[in-house]
Amino acid sequence: MTDGPIAVVTGGETGIGAACVASLAKAGARVVFTYFKDGDAADAVVHSAGGSDRARAVQCDVSEEGAVEALFTDAERTFGTATWLVNSAGVNMAGTRLVDMPLTQFDRVIRSDLYGPFLTCRRFVRAAEAAGQGGRIVNISSIHERAPRPGGADYDSAKGGLAQLTATLALELAPKQIAVNGVAPGMILTPMNAHAVEDEAYRAKLEANIPWGRAGTADEVAALVCFLLSPAAGYITGTTVTIDGALSLVIGQGA
Repeated sequence: MTDGPIAVVTGGETGIGAACVASLAKAGARVVFTYFKDGDAADAVVHSAGGSDRARAVQCDVSEEGAVEALFTDAERTFGTATWLVNSAGVNMAGTRLVDMPLTQFDRVIRSDLYGPFLTCRRFVRAAEAAGQGGRIVNISSIHERAPRPGGADYDSAKGGLAQLTATLALELAPKQIAVNGVAPGMILTPMNAHAVEDEAYRAKLEANIPWGRAGTADEVAALVCFLLSPAAGYITGTTVTIDGALSLVIGQGA
């Protein structure tokens, strides 16, 4: 077993999570990451990260307390106590108005996008405290934590809650040298935005709203995450960094 950071990444089989696994492994970390259903995709991520000596995939529903406990127990048995945590697992908005939204839909998104980070952060911190070590947490949020969209009561509420969870934990954990930060992406070309990835005309229509003129990539988000986990970000905690090509600044324009 080699020295170096030990990372837990949720939602690591695709999109931003997969890019984070690859970047962290390249930076020298050993990574345990979760996947929800697609075992083949998870195996491909392990391979691209350098094989089983560098990465391990664990099937996990992060909204379930027992599954999160099993995830960290597995990580500790495989590599040791985690020093980094990246919460990337989540589901997108339904696009359904509040009056038409069933409770099951609201609950599904809240449990994945808010309960999940709560459970993983709690388990990460408990282990770090028991080991007498510090650590760093990055929660992947969204510009929609503060820029709401009609039809997004489920997702916007979850991400708004995640922003406050991040800030609260940063205050609680700073004395223990555990940093907690957020990353708020705008439009990123991942499977969550499959329509934009596959349809160039549709993508161009959306990109026309972005001052930078294009959508972002998962690798760009992963690079930011790696920075926030690195010693170069040692004095940064309690902040959320926006990465959106200035999309979230386009308010009050044209009228």
